[in-house]
Amino acid sequence: MTVQVPRSCFGYPFSIFFIVVNEFCERFSYYGMRAILILYFTRFIGWDDNLSTAIYHTFVALCYLMPILGALIADSWLGKFKTIISLSIVYTIGQVVISVSSINDLTDYDHDGTPNSISVHVTLSMIGLALIALGTGGIKPCVSAFGGDQFEEGQEKQRNRFFSIFYLAINAGSLLSTIITPLLRVQECGIHSKQACYPLAFGVPAALMAVSLIVFVMGSGMYKKFQPQGNIMAKVAKCIGFAIKNRFRHRSKEFPKREHWLDWAKEKYSDRLISQIKMVTRVMFLYIPLPMFWALFDQQGSRWTLQAAAMNGKIGTIEIQPDQMQTVNAILIVIMVPIVDALVYPLIAKCGLNFTSLKRMTVGMFLASMAFVVAAIVQVEIDKTLPVFPKGNEIQLKVLNIGSNGVNVSFSGAIEPLGPMSQTDGFITFDVDKLPNISISSNGLQDTPVTHTFEPGHRHTLLIWAADEYRVINDGLNQKPEKGQNGIRFVNGFAGDISIKMGDKVYDNVTSHDASKYQFFSSGKQSFKISSTEISPGCNSDFESSNLEFGSAYTYVITRQSDGCPENKEFLDIPPNIVNMALQVPQYFLITCGEVVFSITGLEFSYSQAPSNMKSVLQAGWLLTVAFGNIIVLIVAGAGQFSEQWAEYVLFAALLLVVCIIFAIMARFYTYVSPAEIEAQFDEKEKENADNNNPYVTLDSITQSKM
Repeated sequence: MTVQVPRSCFGYPFSIFFIVVNEFCERFSYYGMRAILILYFTRFIGWDDNLSTAIYHTFVALCYLMPILGALIADSWLGKFKTIISLSIVYTIGQVVISVSSINDLTDYDHDGTPNSISVHVTLSMIGLALIALGTGGIKPCVSAFGGDQFEEGQEKQRNRFFSIFYLAINAGSLLSTIITPLLRVQECGIHSKQACYPLAFGVPAALMAVSLIVFVMGSGMYKKFQPQGNIMAKVAKCIGFAIKNRFRHRSKEFPKREHWLDWAKEKYSDRLISQIKMVTRVMFLYIPLPMFWALFDQQGSRWTLQAAAMNGKIGTIEIQPDQMQTVNAILIVIMVPIVDALVYPLIAKCGLNFTSLKRMTVGMFLASMAFVVAAIVQVEIDKTLPVFPKGNEIQLKVLNIGSNGVNVSFSGAIEPLGPMSQTDGFITFDVDKLPNISISSNGLQDTPVTHTFEPGHRHTLLIWAADEYRVINDGLNQKPEKGQNGIRFVNGFAGDISIKMGDKVYDNVTSHDASKYQFFSSGKQSFKISSTEISPGCNSDFESSNLEFGSAYTYVITRQSDGCPENKEFLDIPPNIVNMALQVPQYFLITCGEVVFSITGLEFSYSQAPSNMKSVLQAGWLLTVAFGNIIVLIVAGAGQFSEQWAEYVLFAALLLVVCIIFAIMARFYTYVSPAEIEAQFDEKEKENADNNNPYVTLDSITQSKM
């Protein structure tokens, strides 16, 4: 151990200040990056929801597999201090790399706003995520333990309070980051074209990780640093391996059976170690069903965020981004933990119910299952509001009359009358091989047939300005606008070209009686200016859109009034998201309640049932359940391929419900033990053996009896 001059503040080692600040910054960095990761995959890189979900959960699984490696490095080679320093450097580099990967201008050689080589961005982001997983996972088992090492004997009260402050720092970092980084993401930045500012949103967590590393290094002279003492997990693994190997060697019937399969390790290992491992394996057996809980819980950052992206984030005067909904979990945790501990559990105890740890965990699994039932119901409501787009050999057609006279549009004899400046109610779906005869007439004039080669799988607009004048336009928008943005296009009713500038985007030279392509804008009102040589001097050419919400599309028809001034008329193409994000609060409430009675209780139960020197083994086992839970998600996302998202939610809810029943049965047959009492028995036995082997004790007892 490196001896340092003791420094304290209010009875606490001054060094823990650096550790707590380090943890706050590191958790801000991790959760801030993770909050926007799924939207980065879908909106920047362009992956579909299933692939994005699979990659997201692969990353989270790696983060929870790496603690085993970190613990081995710290306990067997570098020690906790050097491990934290080394892997924090790797962590910081990873955050910087993923921030660089999100710079649109990095490969946007033609400055059109789209990367020319998306593979470069994908490669950099995967390298960055691998480094982050190694860094955050590797230091996870070291930081809290290193903080506990700073306390002296007799400072148990201060040490326990330190862990409470440490947990508070974790929650504070995650809460603030999931609020701030989505706000940074929606800012627009770029050199040649303005895009969602992912470099800034990833860059701030990278900067916080660098600050975390600097703060930790600053406290170096005050830390108590212990040399590596060997890894208990390695001893456990060797003992189990020897027992299995020895049992296999003596599988013949001539060798008598032993009470427990671990007893086959007695030839090499002590009874105490074997007994301790037995206690651990009994708890580990109960861990087998637990990954299913984490499979649901960690979808808050993937599927639930994607669900929020199809919803309306306007709650009162506040506008919430889809990736900010994850803050509901952090806020509810802060509220629910003291309520459950101080109110719910005491009330249950007063009712005379034996609400054991395993029963609490069963309830937690049930609540998480119900959270996904609620998520499925919300998804059904969202699906009801989503427009139907053409599939396969289908086409969709909308008729928009921008003329000053009414027209009649015939679909094989079915007449659709349209007044001036009006459109049909939504899109009409046809099979491209069974298209009706479409014609236009007005005031008894001869029908004008509509001839056009329609493109299957696309929406089209039949633009009419006279009974014998029309144009068929391929809309080019066959899905809800991404990123919750709103699509805007302009139709020119002037005889000459017009140009429109809306925000920082330009619709250049829109020809007469034609439509521009859609361009996309965030929510709120947008101002635009019309330019044309046909606009009379002194006319007002500045206009404002209606209040844009989330995921809508509009057509603005610009016509010329009798005085030569422009007039604007708005038509709805795709309705905005109308299901409010507030409807996700019940599912967040249920899964947070499930977390409180499952996760916290599970850790307490594991620690109470394990020997003092095996806590790290169970910590590693607990983290592995999280990793395997995320692996389950990526398997389902990759293999399931559900056509309806609500069906996937129901599947996860049903799977966890089945696992919940299995766990309840396993818990019913579990017998609680007291590791302290068992270890005390071994201590007493070892003391007796030592006394029996002491010749002076034996001589003294004989002399006394003779006397």
